[in-house]
Amino acid sequence: MRRRNYCCLIAVAMALILFIMFMCGVISSHTSVASRSHADFSVYGRALYKLDTSWPRKPELFSGQVFAVAVNHLQGRVYVAQRGDNVPKVLVFSTDGEFLQAWNTSTLEMPHGMFLANASADPTVWITDVGNGPYGHTVKQYSPSGKLLQVLGSPGKAGSSLSPLQFDQPAEIFIHSSGEIYIVDGDGGLNNRLIKLSPDLQVLWMHGEKGQGLAQFYIPHSVAIDSSQRVWVADRGNKRIQVFNSVTGDWLGSWGSCFKDDAPYSVRFTPDQKYMVVAQLNANQITLLEAPPVGIIGQCQVISTIQLAEDIKPHLVDLDLKSADLYVAEIGAGQAQKFVPLTAAGV
Repeated sequence: MRRRNYCCLIAVAMALILFIMFMCGVISSHTSVASRSHADFSVYGRALYKLDTSWPRKPELFSGQVFAVAVNHLQGRVYVAQRGDNVPKVLVFSTDGEFLQAWNTSTLEMPHGMFLANASADPTVWITDVGNGPYGHTVKQYSPSGKLLQVLGSPGKAGSSLSPLQFDQPAEIFIHSSGEIYIVDGDGGLNNRLIKLSPDLQVLWMHGEKGQGLAQFYIPHSVAIDSSQRVWVADRGNKRIQVFNSVTGDWLGSWGSCFKDDAPYSVRFTPDQKYMVVAQLNANQITLLEAPPVGIIGQCQVISTIQLAEDIKPHLVDLDLKSADLYVAEIGAGQAQKFVPLTAAGV
């Protein structure tokens, strides 16, 4: 009898130990998920931004790989593009973090880059599609509610033609307030081009040679225009940023010394034009560089670095042109995060 009771006690103790181990594993798993939803970070250099841990209010709505983000600063809308099977390709949030809408469009295969154009009058969302299916290799214009309005390129057909216009994995688009369009094409495909189009889609100028020389590219990945009519291109494969005159297309200079460890993936300017914001995916960093004055390119100078946790993989960024809030699309973490200027954060 005593032996039986002893065996029962041992069995109960072992069951209790297994239960505790199981619960610890569950708690650890939940802790890991929580830590990925708002990653730890540290700042080197001048502290300019702080993570807003309250945005969005329901981070569990991210259900795929987050590749791009675009902000309408006038309407307070944030568009987030994600990839994956059976997931909405675009999620729409308010700048306060409320979930507003999901685009369940079948016309978008693999979103890569995103841009919000004409915010003050008739806002539209432009998305580059690097998919290989019947809708891929294109640049698409959507209404704010997700209605397809226009397609640039030849859907489902990768190519290098300018007439008719073709793309092969177009990486990103930037539309100036004048209506002029800048496209970097492509993200590892046939082309390594920077194309400028007029508002009526005529080719104004192009740089399209693959290589390491001046005005040559290897995987041009992001493009932005500053207030001094300069075009800045993240030349990812060459680990540099190249600069061009937006009117003539003339090469003005390049920055490479800041990117020896990892390539620039995204380029954007803060609203005051003081800083260029650069995402570096493999280093898990967001770097803020001092923007050069008019007429001078010089060498890049790092002012601040936001070091994200391992495997966050920041891909492309966008800024709220009113508040200067910074939104980061993160492939590895499967999320978008919001950083606010320290003055706005009350620090």
